[in-house]
Amino acid sequence: MQELINIFAKAVFVENMIFAYFLGMCSYLAVSQTVKTAVGLGAAVIFVLGITVPINFLLENYVLQEGALAWLGPQFETVNLSFLSFIMFIAVIASMVQLVEMIIEKFAPALYGALGIFLPLIAVNCSILGGALFMQERAYSNITQASVFGLGSGVGWFLAIVAIAAIREKIRYSNVPAPMRGLGITFVITGLMGIAFMSFMGIKL
Repeated sequence: MQELINIFAKAVFVENMIFAYFLGMCSYLAVSQTVKTAVGLGAAVIFVLGITVPINFLLENYVLQEGALAWLGPQFETVNLSFLSFIMFIAVIASMVQLVEMIIEKFAPALYGALGIFLPLIAVNCSILGGALFMQERAYSNITQASVFGLGSGVGWFLAIVAIAAIREKIRYSNVPAPMRGLGITFVITGLMGIAFMSFMGIKL
């Protein structure tokens, strides 16, 4: 249990997708103008990461790795399909994003309209693919660890986009110099938040 808590805490704070790796910056910057849309997109990212990382873990360990197909018979023990990793990971992500898009369109049409083109763009959000590739690189020993990592990564991304959206709503009433308004001040604030999140690296997990 302690190990799972460590994986979750590291994914949320120490190895935050936005502030540690700056992955998924396109939608982070574009959809963070209001808290409402940020919450919607952040929840969608949590769902997609929480589903795709464990699915890709199963694909990696039971289909793609060298010898992963041994369960089919001894003649498959030398088969190595790892060269298909990117294609398979992206196919899983695209399928899950399509599912999320259909659900939001059905049950929250106002949010669907507010998110616009950025909802299907979750499929090419590098933080989603990054979650699958980090899972592959770190070679988690079981699907529970992979699921906790995916969920933690999604929660970290959610916190990042909601935080910047709340700040952007507040600074509309601030006297920001004209050349810095919009994305300029957002980049500055994101950099400062990234520096602040670096303090979590001192936590010994």
